[in-house]
Amino acid sequence: MVEELTYAHDVLAVHGDGREIKTLQQARIEQADLVIACTDDDEVNAVICGTAKLVSDAFTIARVRHRTLYETWDGHPDAFGVDYMICTNLLTSEAIFRISGLPSAREVDTFANGLVRMAAFEIGPDSPIIERAVHEIDSDNSLTFAAIFRDEELLIPSGETVIQPDDHIVVIGSTQSVENFASVISRSLRSQTDDIIIAGATKVGIQTAKLFEEHGYNPRLVEQNSEKTREVAEALPNTTVLHGDPTEMSFLNREKMGEADLMIPALEHDEQNLLVTLVARQLGVDETVAVVENLEYTGLFETVGVDVTVNPREETAEEIVRFTRLNPTENIVMLEHNRAEVIEVEVAQDSTLTDRKIANSITDLPDGVVIGAIARDDELVTPRGSTIIKSEDHIILFVDANILDEVTEAI
Repeated sequence: MVEELTYAHDVLAVHGDGREIKTLQQARIEQADLVIACTDDDEVNAVICGTAKLVSDAFTIARVRHRTLYETWDGHPDAFGVDYMICTNLLTSEAIFRISGLPSAREVDTFANGLVRMAAFEIGPDSPIIERAVHEIDSDNSLTFAAIFRDEELLIPSGETVIQPDDHIVVIGSTQSVENFASVISRSLRSQTDDIIIAGATKVGIQTAKLFEEHGYNPRLVEQNSEKTREVAEALPNTTVLHGDPTEMSFLNREKMGEADLMIPALEHDEQNLLVTLVARQLGVDETVAVVENLEYTGLFETVGVDVTVNPREETAEEIVRFTRLNPTENIVMLEHNRAEVIEVEVAQDSTLTDRKIANSITDLPDGVVIGAIARDDELVTPRGSTIIKSEDHIILFVDANILDEVTEAI
């Protein structure tokens, strides 16, 4: 494995136990600015960070799957020698909940402390905006059409760009404007009366159910293990926990699962989640959002009819990557498997954008970047050509991945 990494990537690969100072010194820990511990063992990752702190001044990041260590660190940020802790299961559950709230959305995230929302939508063949130009459907002053992914092409739309079937449209704006656009596409938004089913009482499944409960929903959760079913039922007072096999057609029919508005397969293995999705589709479930651990399976899931896939590795990578940028970013969302990103950046005094109209300053940036929104003093400013950007503004940018470094250096 060490030799494969060395030849496949531009890295210095060292074989050893990251908890041992000797191994870290072999990896030149004294020169490190950033240490990322992301083994499959939560406790090991915490110990690696603590060990690194003994011999370096590096900023340490620990990736954990379960909430036990994360909750301890969250309450005591100086615990374990970890500067920043990322909980994969929590990130995955939050992503599922955000996406589930907007039918037709493939990706949803918030920026500027919730002031700005970004969403990427897949436009189906029956959508009412097919064959219409952007200027005909862009009636909201606080919404920006940032990009369109069309087959292998990335388009920065103008007002005259015509929407085609299977386009993936990225919009950025206020929460209300994005919801309004979603309702135009799908004709209905998620409501607390929707029938939502979660397959699997995994850590992700349970945490997802909790998030729905916290927002007034009463989801149903299906678990095959009878003992686990009883434990989860006690922990989730507003969730109907059912004992049964979520891949068994007779059980699903008996519980009228086919009438569900949303099915979320969150079992331990991708193969199980794929099977649940296929069964749900056959029964007539309106929408499916599935957890996919193996990124290579994403295309397969989407081919057989999964509406949205959530990959825990990608969710974790987004959190880690923002610490590696020359210009520190507040939030990062990777789109279309890293073909582009939406990032939030605080504008520096010496930025090429500062104290200039967008129409003038944008010409100093390469093609493939769009200023989607501006947060100024806790207020949303919708960017237009005449808008003047000020230092300390938080700007939300859509950026083609090919020009990312050039853009972040300029701003």
